[in-house]
Amino acid sequence: MKVYIKAVVIALIVVGVFLLLVHNNTYEVLWEDIKEGIFQTQKKEPVVHLTRQDGTKQELALEAYLEGVVGSEMPASYEMEALKAQCVAARTFVTQRNFQVDDTVSSQVYHDEAQQRQIWGDDYDYYHKRIQSAIEQTRGEIMTYEGEPISAVFFSTSCGKTANAHEYWNKETPYLRSVDSHWDKESDGFEQQAVFTAQEFANKLGFVNPITQLSAPIYYESGYVKSITIDGITFSGREIREKLGLRSSCFTIARENNQYTVATKGYGHGIGMSQKGAQAMALEGKSYKEILKHYYQGIKIEK
Repeated sequence: MKVYIKAVVIALIVVGVFLLLVHNNTYEVLWEDIKEGIFQTQKKEPVVHLTRQDGTKQELALEAYLEGVVGSEMPASYEMEALKAQCVAARTFVTQRNFQVDDTVSSQVYHDEAQQRQIWGDDYDYYHKRIQSAIEQTRGEIMTYEGEPISAVFFSTSCGKTANAHEYWNKETPYLRSVDSHWDKESDGFEQQAVFTAQEFANKLGFVNPITQLSAPIYYESGYVKSITIDGITFSGREIREKLGLRSSCFTIARENNQYTVATKGYGHGIGMSQKGAQAMALEGKSYKEILKHYYQGIKIEK
C-alpha cells in the first residue's frame, strides 16, 4: 500500500511540473533546445567524392580525406602552425569545389594509408599523428570571402613574391593578391636551370626550325614573366613554363652556342599560399591564422 501511495505521489509531482512548464512556455523552450541538440548530434560530416588516378571512385568523410591530403601536399615534418594552415587551405579548397575532386595536382594530391606507409616507412605513426593533430586543431574551419568559400590555391615556393591571380589565370580574384614572401629565397632549390638544344627548344615551343629572334622577357611587378616574343610570336610566361616544363614562370633565357639555358626561381604557379613561406612564418612564431591572412588577403576564417 505504501509503495502504491508513493508511486501516485511521484506521478502527481511529475504531472504538476509538466503543467507548470507548459504554462510558462518553458517546455517549448526546452524541447527546442533538445531538438537543436539532436540535430547537432545527427549533423553529418561532408562527404568527399574522390576520383583516383586509376578511375576508381571513393567516398570519404571530409576530415578522413584530409588525412590523406595534408601530408601529401606539405612535408609532414613542417612546423605545426604551417600544417594547420595547410589543413584549413585544403579543407577550403575541397569545400569550394563542392567536395568533387581527384587525387592529382589538378585538385589535391591524396595518398591512402598504404601509400603513406610506403612513403614514410618507419616514421608513419609519428607523421600520421602530427597530421591528425593539425586536422583536429582546425576541425571544421574554412576561409571565406564575402561569405563564400574561397579558391584556396597554394604552391611550393615563390620567386620572392606571390603572383596576382590574373597574372597566371587571366582572372581577377580580390583575395589572391601579390604579397611578400621573401623567406622563399633562402629555401633549397630556389634557383634551378633547364638546358635545351636549339632544336629541342624550338620544337617544344611549336617551331619547326631553330629560333632566330628572342626578345627580353617583360615582367610583372611580382617578378613573374608577363610575356616574351619569339620569332614574332608573343607567349605568356605561363605558356613558356608549360611548354618547356619549367618549375616556375619566373625565368630568364640565355643562348650560348647551340643550346638554351632557362634559369628559374621558385616552384609552382605562384598564386595563394607559398608552403615554404608558411613554414618560415611558422618558424618565426606566426600562427596558422596569421599565415593564412597574409597569403589570402581580406579573408575570414570560420566554421
